[in-house]
Amino acid sequence: MTPLLSVSDLRVGFGRDPRANEVVRGVSFDVADGETLAIVGESGSGKSVTALSINRLIDFGGGRITGGAIGLKRANGTVLDLAGAGEAQLTGIRGAEIGMIFQEPMTSLNPVLTIGTQIEESFRLHRGLTGRQATVAARDALDRVRIPDAARRLKYTPNQLSGGMLQRVMIAIALACNPRLLIADEPTTALDVTVQAQIMALLAELKRETGMSVIFITHDIGLVAGIADKVMVMQNGQAVEQGELNQILDSPRHPYTQHLLRDVPHFASGRATRADGRREKSENRQPALKVDGLVVRFPLKSNFFSRATGAVHAVDGVDFDLMPGETLAIVGESGSGKSTTAKAVLGLVRSTRGSFSVGNAPAERNVRPVQMVFQNPYASLNPRLTIESILAEPVIAAGGRVDTATRARMASLLDRVGLPMNSLQRYPYEFSGGQRQRLCIARALMLNPSVVVLDEAVSALDVSVQAKVLELLVNLQREYGLAYLFISHDMAVVERIAHRIAVIYAGQIVEIGDAASVLSRPRHSYTRKLISAVPAIDRRHEHFEIDTRQVPSLVRPRGFEPTPARWERFGGDHMARVEA
Repeated sequence: MTPLLSVSDLRVGFGRDPRANEVVRGVSFDVADGETLAIVGESGSGKSVTALSINRLIDFGGGRITGGAIGLKRANGTVLDLAGAGEAQLTGIRGAEIGMIFQEPMTSLNPVLTIGTQIEESFRLHRGLTGRQATVAARDALDRVRIPDAARRLKYTPNQLSGGMLQRVMIAIALACNPRLLIADEPTTALDVTVQAQIMALLAELKRETGMSVIFITHDIGLVAGIADKVMVMQNGQAVEQGELNQILDSPRHPYTQHLLRDVPHFASGRATRADGRREKSENRQPALKVDGLVVRFPLKSNFFSRATGAVHAVDGVDFDLMPGETLAIVGESGSGKSTTAKAVLGLVRSTRGSFSVGNAPAERNVRPVQMVFQNPYASLNPRLTIESILAEPVIAAGGRVDTATRARMASLLDRVGLPMNSLQRYPYEFSGGQRQRLCIARALMLNPSVVVLDEAVSALDVSVQAKVLELLVNLQREYGLAYLFISHDMAVVERIAHRIAVIYAGQIVEIGDAASVLSRPRHSYTRKLISAVPAIDRRHEHFEIDTRQVPSLVRPRGFEPTPARWERFGGDHMARVEA
């Protein structure tokens, strides 16, 4: 049988001489009717360029197809070579026969137009619907992707919806005209683990309902284990291995595929937690960081001069301690309060109530023992400064000087994070993402802190680079006795680095304890929900249920105070909040 899509010896290049600057080199694959192909690889492997070439969107990004064929089987049984098709033909195919979901919904949707207007555009362009007919079709499209109260949400603009809801809107637009092929380019990378599970469940259900074929682009093999029929692994612009899902997962042949399956963090339900650095129970040992009753609230006013009518309870009574040489991971969904907690400890947001101290000194009086590594290594370094100036910044800010001892500290830290001494006179743009994050770690260590806050510090990195940075963090912790407050939504990464885990939900910690115990025997319903949503290779036959319930609002009326927490202990330091 003729496949729906047949790509043969595809070559794509960029620049004035695209043949000399090829980033996709000789890729071939087929996608049958109703089949899901997962294309897996790191940034720069060519997977997204391959996907964008199928419907010739690469033409608008400076790329050119320099060789090969892209055969699409039309509804009438004829085959069209998209590589040589004209723009008029492609306009009729994009959206109508090939749908596309992009990685970041906030940049893919027009921020000044309503959701309804943007969905209706597809129906007007490809199906000729106008007025009331287009509006009804848009509402039905939102119902199809399980967005509650669809009629009202058609009038929303993108900023009024969460990331998960926006991605559902993108899926609704892509499926508006019932395309026979859907290309999903990293559609869940920026989403929380529970929202990611919902999107994957939605795609699987829509595929069963419509019989469409899917090309799913991702860097996470575990993510596609439950949805893909075939897998193609890409490296350096080439397909290095492809085959049936079980064949690739159980018997990988290429060294790069073996590396992705062996060395890259995959969730193992608590079996891969660290065995070193257990908490010492000595009463004389002081915590590196102690937080008691932390409350952070943001007042809500109808206008600048009016009295506050309520408040956003971003953090509501958080308590924990962090021992020297220990990693406490704080996990939860976006908006749960985990990053606000970290910022309050650093003094970046003002706490409403509560106390926190570093060692024996209140954190407000001496912030030098606490340093931070941020999520995005590209935005964290000043592009106008040399690395020497960047590393000197915290020293100068603390009242020090750039002297012989400071330069010796720079040299020592650069060596420790695996970068050469000549890095000092270079600029950030001369380094890769992984190298930039290593520089951020070196900068955080310049003042010899006792606590380092890592806010999604590896989530922007490629999976293999991520594994190397995690190994570096573990080695630095052992060498310097550092305490890490590790903020993340990636449970596989948390499992590899954390000694203890605090699960935060709606501004409150609902479960805390030893990492192995929390991950293998979760006690609170929200923790169980988080863990059940984590994609894993050994869960390839499990199917997620679609859940449209939203996280409760953190907006509370003026004067509201939460009910005091009651806790239940489960041995050791593992405890969970008693649920109402």
